[in-house]
Amino acid sequence: MTVISARLGLQQRVFPEYRAPFFNLLAQSCLQGFSLFAGEPRLEEAISTAPGLQNGDYQPAQNLHISNGKTYALYQRGIINWLERWQPNVLIVESNPRYLSTPAAVQWMHNRGLPVIGWGLGAPPAGKAESLLRNSFLNSLDAVIAYSKTGAEQYAACGLPAQRIFVAANAVAHRPTQIAPERPDNFQGGKPNLLFVGRLQERKNLDLLLQACAALPARLTPSLTIVGDGPDRGRLEALAEKTFPAALFTGAKHGAELEPYFNSADLFVLPGTGGLAVQQAMSHALPVIVGQADGTQGELVRAENGVVLPAATLETLTAALTSALSDVNKLRSMGLASYRIVTEEINLEAMVDSFAKAIKSVL
Repeated sequence: MTVISARLGLQQRVFPEYRAPFFNLLAQSCLQGFSLFAGEPRLEEAISTAPGLQNGDYQPAQNLHISNGKTYALYQRGIINWLERWQPNVLIVESNPRYLSTPAAVQWMHNRGLPVIGWGLGAPPAGKAESLLRNSFLNSLDAVIAYSKTGAEQYAACGLPAQRIFVAANAVAHRPTQIAPERPDNFQGGKPNLLFVGRLQERKNLDLLLQACAALPARLTPSLTIVGDGPDRGRLEALAEKTFPAALFTGAKHGAELEPYFNSADLFVLPGTGGLAVQQAMSHALPVIVGQADGTQGELVRAENGVVLPAATLETLTAALTSALSDVNKLRSMGLASYRIVTEEINLEAMVDSFAKAIKSVL
């Protein structure tokens, strides 16, 4: 296990449930202790939050969400009190200049000669005023950790020196411990089995998946299993009745309940954004088709193991499905490539290793 010789404090806007495995593993690695400071999301975000940490200290923040409908800012009450109580010798913060309480936390650390690391998606193009504010904030940090190589390049473009930029590929699953499932060189029952796992929200573009399944030629007509629940379920079930009645909606499944679905699938499909189950699918040796996202999908999904859709349209998704399902042997080799990627490159253990390198650099 990676060992981090630090008393670490980590600030987050919220503590989503999917981050709990990473924070627990990071906390387990910190010899001098770990504390997380995070608050609650807005109700309309429908984010499932974790109740606490198994390892380490958790300090709830009081989030004040400031929005006029076009722009968003955040102020977190209690951040200085948390720092004074926890006394970290390294602080990691979200590298977002719209978090108005974070500069005070950075100053608190620097007044004591202690380092601060930023962690974020990157720094996409912005207006002149916002870019100036962002660049000033980023350059006040001692190092930054990007979710992806794309994010790292964006931080470099903001003027940060290369030696202060680290990449921790965004992971939500542990390195697989089971061997890759073996799948036959044909489709069971003569039909490919497509799988989606995740929260049912409009941004997942599952309406496109239902329509694309209906549009496939008869020889490739699949079975489709949609695992999950959410605010878009009613609409999707009504749409399925009209367009692809064979679609199976199972409701939410968790943990070991998901295993038979992953193991019996031939292809995992997420036409939209935000799918946390992509890595789980890959750890079960599944090829994947995903929509464009924030750069992290590009780290996970490559030509060797799947397709990142160039656009969220029925035509592009139907073409990707037709191509993938027309060659079973290629589909199986793509699945094995998925397994290799999450075993060797992108997993929670590798993510903690990258954090450890960044922390060591500032110490």
